Amino acid sequence: MEVDLGVLVVAILQAAVRSGTPILFVCIGEIYAERSGVLNVGLEGMMLVGAIAGFTAGFTVGNPVVGVIVAAAAGAAFSLIHAFVTITLRADQIVSGLTLTILGTGISGFFGKAMIGQVGPGFDKFAVPGLAKIPVLGTVFFQQDAMVYLSYVVVPIAWWVMYKTHLGLAIRSVGESPATADSLGVSVTRIRYGCVLFGGAMAGVGGAYLSLAYTTMWIEQMSGGRGWITLALVIFAGWNPARAALGAYLFGGADALQLRIQAVGLDIPTYFLMMLPYVLTITILVLASRASLRRRLGAPAALGIPYAREER
Repeated sequence: MEVDLGVLVVAILQAAVRSGTPILFVCIGEIYAERSGVLNVGLEGMMLVGAIAGFTAGFTVGNPVVGVIVAAAAGAAFSLIHAFVTITLRADQIVSGLTLTILGTGISGFFGKAMIGQVGPGFDKFAVPGLAKIPVLGTVFFQQDAMVYLSYVVVPIAWWVMYKTHLGLAIRSVGESPATADSLGVSVTRIRYGCVLFGGAMAGVGGAYLSLAYTTMWIEQMSGGRGWITLALVIFAGWNPARAALGAYLFGGADALQLRIQAVGLDIPTYFLMMLPYVLTITILVLASRASLRRRLGAPAALGIPYAREER
């Protein structure tokens, strides 16, 4: 079958943006959580909770916007467990996060049984007047759905808050040296709670994108490992919201590439193509396992370390 290479490349790039968007939402939230010093490996579970909560609400009301709002609230509420266990009780952050993944998978599977086979409302693609006519870029970036366009707004706002506001300075100071921040009057507990809840809300939005935009139905375990990929993407982005977009689209492109190559019938083993996103993930995690490299990439110094005021 003859394939127009130019059309194929544009289609892959457009699909990369679409496929990378849920990862991007989750990554922005996790960057804030980790910048404050709290690691959350429970993103997979929170995405699933957001996906089923958003789909159920959207299906019941018939409005996907309501679904996204409910998904964000569900993700934030679910992340409150992690915040309480790790910040208030100062328990191990990795153990708490893994528990959330298991719990979220079970909760979504249980409540999702009634939604299997149902088709809900979704966000349809629409072209942005004027911008959609730009050669190549218009097709790739401006013939998408409303949640993709929302991500274009979220990324610069997240960067601006992190690097240009007093709140962002407080978040970064808490992640680098909570004792110093505390001595300067910054509430470490309040900052960390807020960032973890924001991370949970964004994970919920990322999950809602899967069930209300990427598809318009509930599929059990539909997050498909994207929560784990996000953890690698945070490192790839250097804990910088602006770089997260590039990384998300790169991972989305790897996913889109394997789907498009299969569609055009190229003789490449399916399983090899399916593992591409995860090969990228493992490679980044291995490279970032060295403490010296993590510091050069910009990892917060107090990441994963509980803080107790009386220990100062």
